[in-house]
Amino acid sequence: MKVTFKIEYRTEWGESLALVLQDRKHPMSWGEGAVWSVTVDCPAAALKDYKYVVMRDGLITRPEWSHHSAKAPKGAKTLELADRWIDCPIPGCRFIMEHQAARFDRPGFRGAGTAIPVFSLRTADDFGIGEFRDLRPVVDWAAATGQCIIQLLPVNDTTRKGEWADSYPYSPISTFALHPLYMRLQEIGVPVDKAFLKEQAELNALPELDYPKVFKAKMKRIRKAFLDHGAADLATAACKKFIKENAAWLPEYAEFCARRDKLEPEYYVWMQYHLDKQFSEEVAYARSKDIHFKGDLPIGVSADSAEAYWHPELFNLDSSTGAPPDYFSTDGQNWGFPTYNWEEMAGDDFAWWKARLRKMSQYFDAFRIDHILGFFRIWEIPTEYTSGMMGHFNPALPYSLGEIQDMGLPIDGLFHPDPRHPGMYQPLIAPASANLPQWQQERFGALYNDFFYHRHDEFWRRNAERKLPELLGASGMLACGEDLGMVPDCVPGVMDHWRILSLRMRGMDQEGPWKELSVCATSSHDMETLRMQS
Repeated sequence: MKVTFKIEYRTEWGESLALVLQDRKHPMSWGEGAVWSVTVDCPAAALKDYKYVVMRDGLITRPEWSHHSAKAPKGAKTLELADRWIDCPIPGCRFIMEHQAARFDRPGFRGAGTAIPVFSLRTADDFGIGEFRDLRPVVDWAAATGQCIIQLLPVNDTTRKGEWADSYPYSPISTFALHPLYMRLQEIGVPVDKAFLKEQAELNALPELDYPKVFKAKMKRIRKAFLDHGAADLATAACKKFIKENAAWLPEYAEFCARRDKLEPEYYVWMQYHLDKQFSEEVAYARSKDIHFKGDLPIGVSADSAEAYWHPELFNLDSSTGAPPDYFSTDGQNWGFPTYNWEEMAGDDFAWWKARLRKMSQYFDAFRIDHILGFFRIWEIPTEYTSGMMGHFNPALPYSLGEIQDMGLPIDGLFHPDPRHPGMYQPLIAPASANLPQWQQERFGALYNDFFYHRHDEFWRRNAERKLPELLGASGMLACGEDLGMVPDCVPGVMDHWRILSLRMRGMDQEGPWKELSVCATSSHDMETLRMQS
């Protein structure tokens, strides 16, 4: 069917419009009355989800606030659509127009919730660690106490060798696969015999989780269940449907794990099928009780992940992600994850990110953007260093040697080379300036303050707005940003504009009152729990 899309939009000099349909951008032509148009051959089903974006120099600078949807008359061979630009709602409006529907002002939403990792849950049916099935009593408790949100730590697979290092939930080997330790053994054909009950009792009686011991015990039984029942499970219609729906990532993940463990890929497909089934059933139960799971989107992906193995071009494997010195660490932080190659990711309109968020939205109705500052700029540390003090901002606006010399400042002790811009320099986060003459200290102090707190505001704002709208539009999840640390001045405005909730933490000079679009918490996973504070 030939469909002509038309929309009136007055661009600025150098801008153009494009239609985004089926994850492809179609350039539009300008016509009389500032009406842009393009004719596309597409199936009728494709009209269920499309949008318009403003382009400049081949990049999206301004997308619509939400998507369009249209229905073609039955049997139609041609169709002409006249659309109106869907803009971002303006704060303070008594009502807004969203597409062709009106929404009227009503009292703002306030909700309470609890944050708890899946691995911390405990029931009699566990096998030494919390499991997805343990979420059901938490949902019942949340509903009975008037809560509406249960926030979890990341639940993706972190398996490497089954050792303590694998217990860190923010170092996934896959951003799509679920962690096998959250499996309920009794539901995959594991016999509940005397040996099972004895080991279960021993593991559940431990005062703390023994990750290596639990991993070894559970995986031994999971493997046996696969050998006994795997072939039959894989042949079912439900499993085939799961495999088809996850074809974009599941084969690569399964092959990656198979090469690591020298086992058959089908084993890992089978595990993911059962994990998805168990978690999805708990999600459906929670939603039936008006309880919603809030997920956690880690800022990094492990360098030894399936994604880095199959798609190394998406990452800067010569650098690690971290954070400059702040409230949490005077030495800065080095998280050990490669930074993202955003230029490469932009080449296919952030397809990997969109797929990641769509998968996440199957389980979660809200999500925490871990270290949202990383979408503005990241603190990047060359892999030869371990200390966060040796990092630099990426992207950045570094200084040339000539600029530094014109200011009468030395390089040694004050600056270090910017590895992304040969011949350019960034100020050290911890410079050795105490022995400089007073005039040099003052001049460098002004430069340092400008570089770290003012110079990049507009640059980083544009950088974030190039990515965040694309990511936010990939799912219907409520976005909540973790905006702690060295926060650039441009961050709050961008978060407000795109309706991303900020994080407010009691005890960190954030005693309120808090704005409407925010999450107030008593602590984070990096801090003491509420019970430990009392």
